[in-house]
Amino acid sequence: NRLICSPPMDDARPKTVQIFLPDGNAQSLRVAEITSRTVQAVQIPRQKLDAAERRDEVHRVGVYFLFGEVGDDASKPPAYIGEAENCLQRVAGHHRRKDFWTTAVTITSKTRSFTKAHARRLEYDCIRTAQKAQRFRLQNTQTPAEPHIPEAMLAELRDNFGTIETLLSMLGFPILNPLPTEKDTGSGQPKLYCQGNGAKATGEYTEDGLVVFEGSAARLETTPSAPEAIEQRRKNLRADGVLQRQDDRLVFRENHAFNSPSAASGVVLGRSSNGWSEWTDDAGRTLDQLER
Repeated sequence: NRLICSPPMDDARPKTVQIFLPDGNAQSLRVAEITSRTVQAVQIPRQKLDAAERRDEVHRVGVYFLFGEVGDDASKPPAYIGEAENCLQRVAGHHRRKDFWTTAVTITSKTRSFTKAHARRLEYDCIRTAQKAQRFRLQNTQTPAEPHIPEAMLAELRDNFGTIETLLSMLGFPILNPLPTEKDTGSGQPKLYCQGNGAKATGEYTEDGLVVFEGSAARLETTPSAPEAIEQRRKNLRADGVLQRQDDRLVFRENHAFNSPSAASGVVLGRSSNGWSEWTDDAGRTLDQLER
């Protein structure tokens, strides 16, 4: 079940990413590529599908991603992953049938080297990796069966997959980047703790915010004075299956990134709190002392 095409986790080599703005507007179409690679990504705002129609890159064989915004009733942004012989044509079909998305990203080959077999394998690996990364709520109703392709093609796609991961992250969609886990070592970041009133959570402060690790326990009920935002956030996490009741507490069933330390501590403690002082390391030093 391992993802043969996934890139090495230690692939942190310097890279040059080039972004081209076809109409000079940074909020419109964006064509991104690593200058030394053959894969390119085109970011298409939903309202710019007509403008994208004139771009040759988006009419090629490849994989595509649809991204939406976090709603009031969810804890993660929605996303959909697919493959097509003509990416824009398939995205246009989703424009008529799917409401959740606001941005599409197509991934194709600058040299037109992708075939249907390449696209199907990339779709399979992207879906499996996105499920494991747990950053987005995938709207795919089915996981495709593993396509079997020649070993040489797998080796080529392994390098392409790493490029896709980098380009998506650079465009603001780290759907293929796994969150750090409690078992990870070598990150250089101290493990943090947040405890009180039946709550006992561990986490790490990262570029994504405060990541609370799987298995952490949160207080079952919020305090009477807890802000409505904390109530709603906990409700959304329970609806998405991130938080589940276990006896007299709520347990994180997966790693989850909060955009701020206070958002994380608020959910864990069930009350308004200052995450910079609530999260501490083994020596009792607060996150504020460690980072600010």
